[in-house]
Amino acid sequence: MAETAAALRTVAHNVRAARTRAGLSLDELGRRAQVSKGALVALERAQGNPNLATLVRLADTLGISVSALMQGPPEGRVRVVTADAVAPLWTGPQGGEARLMLTTSGPAPVEIWRWRLEPGEEYPSHPHQAGVTETVSVTSGRMTLVVDGTEHPVEAGQTATFDGDSAHTYRGSGTGTCHLIMTVHLPPGPSSAP
Repeated sequence: MAETAAALRTVAHNVRAARTRAGLSLDELGRRAQVSKGALVALERAQGNPNLATLVRLADTLGISVSALMQGPPEGRVRVVTADAVAPLWTGPQGGEARLMLTTSGPAPVEIWRWRLEPGEEYPSHPHQAGVTETVSVTSGRMTLVVDGTEHPVEAGQTATFDGDSAHTYRGSGTGTCHLIMTVHLPPGPSSAP
């Protein structure tokens, strides 16, 4: 419970700081990100429980990575992260999950995600900001990547890439669990630095 409260305080601080840097009021950030002002006020007070979709919309609107909203200051030159040390940001109805493992630093950060999808389980994502590129590398099982309504099967050992500014969905397919690594490549620029 203490870890959850500390994580929420970090998100609250980072959202408020990014909003201030961007010169946005709570009303304007809420309008642009399609998040209610009440939810933003609660979030900036370290209250509530923001879901992955809300964090993605806020990060996209603020021009930063999701992990820039979640991470504290860097701890050193080398960072090793284990999957069980990172709480899932999405949990599917059949036990699937998505964990944001880390984000690289620099002018064009890359988010590294670990996903597990059960057969038929899916996560629909809204389009990201222009310039975002995603890759999915299936390490075991099978998935269907849906981009702009077109289905693309991706099997173990295959990697797919696409522009993230289109509607897209990740769906487990086949008969077993699908494990994949997803990367989100953010566009370069001063506003995308964590």
